[in-house]
Amino acid sequence: MMNQLTIENPISCFGIGVHSGNKTQVTLRPASENVGIVFIRTDVSSVYNKILANYSSVFDTSLSTSIKNNANISVSTIEHLMAAIWGCGIDNLIVEIDGSEVPIMDGSSKPFVFMLECAGFRILNAHKKYLKLLKEIRIEDSGTEICASPSESMVIDLTIDFANKVIGKQKHTFCRDNNFKEEIADSRTFGFLQDLNYLQSKGLAKGASLDNAIGIDKDTILNHEGLRHDNEFARHKMLDLMGDLYTTGAHFIGTINGYKTSHNLNNQFLRKLFSDPYAYSFINAIS
Repeated sequence: MMNQLTIENPISCFGIGVHSGNKTQVTLRPASENVGIVFIRTDVSSVYNKILANYSSVFDTSLSTSIKNNANISVSTIEHLMAAIWGCGIDNLIVEIDGSEVPIMDGSSKPFVFMLECAGFRILNAHKKYLKLLKEIRIEDSGTEICASPSESMVIDLTIDFANKVIGKQKHTFCRDNNFKEEIADSRTFGFLQDLNYLQSKGLAKGASLDNAIGIDKDTILNHEGLRHDNEFARHKMLDLMGDLYTTGAHFIGTINGYKTSHNLNNQFLRKLFSDPYAYSFINAIS
């Protein structure tokens, strides 16, 4: 599909914020050409309530990706929804939300993909926008790394490495022609029981449960149904990266090799990329 897409009909859902514990409603609405992905806080005055999902709007990357506008109105935990929007090929969308955090749903992008498919897709008249990498960009931080190099398609090769035996060292590779819905979308976020009390003391993970995350207690997975994929942890980290990459406002063309990536590293990478005008080009077609 070379033309931009939006959805055909509005669609809504309710859910709990994994960090705030607050229940919010999200309504996805069609948007016209070249609008991008725009969040609208319906609980805030319309003068200040619009936030463009852009890497430069990201202000907090502690355990999730949060964006804000010039009036300091924010929305947090956008990455799973953003990954679903990217995975469905949606270019323009209005995301209305009546609170400050996107619902966690089941901890993956699968429920959001389902919503988008139920809403239907509408082809728009403008061409899709692609961000083509023109030179190597590398970012390293405390043993973590993203290295991106030019190529004619999108390839992501991601490795994670945890001391915990349940996770250990895992990797996953995803190419442009792979199926996001079948391969990535259902991979859930995860956390360690030993960290839960600390996070909640800091006002985080108030809505966390085994319904919306893979829980790990030492060397045991607490969810009775187990894992959805043998390397679900690596696939979820890739899901996070995809959602964060889509804050470029365009579909990425290049090869990315990631090692122990995080929301912070993902945003650092994008800021370094856009700081060099010779490192990228926006184009309207790919081979």
